[in-house]
Amino acid sequence: MASRASDLISRFYEEAFNGGNSHVIRELVAPDHVSHLPTGDHYGPEGVRIDVSCFRAAFPDLHIQIEEMIEADGRVVYRFTARGTHDGPFMGVPASGRKVEIQGIGIDRVSDGMTVERWLQYDSAGLLQQLGAFPL
Repeated sequence: MASRASDLISRFYEEAFNGGNSHVIRELVAPDHVSHLPTGDHYGPEGVRIDVSCFRAAFPDLHIQIEEMIEADGRVVYRFTARGTHDGPFMGVPASGRKVEIQGIGIDRVSDGMTVERWLQYDSAGLLQQLGAFPL
């Protein structure tokens, strides 16, 4: 188990997103977890697993780099860069083979060694533009 909230968040992104280990999600995400995402709210470890699976299916080489992290009062705020190659359909856009890079910010609330709530914003318009869905 992660000793600090920031360790837990780092482990989640490294193992679940970057490593594709969906089994770690049940260990790190509380049963009553809520993710507030640009695409809507998703619930519990299964909702998180679906989110991770969708991104990894569209971007099999997805890598999320945490650029900066601040921890206080059971919350972790982090800035990240996500990179990957669009090799599968994503949000109705067929695979393009394009390499993409976006930035985002997350805030996770951690309790009893698990994440219980996540607010996540990323450059979804920039991502769709890089995929060719929006003209430059």
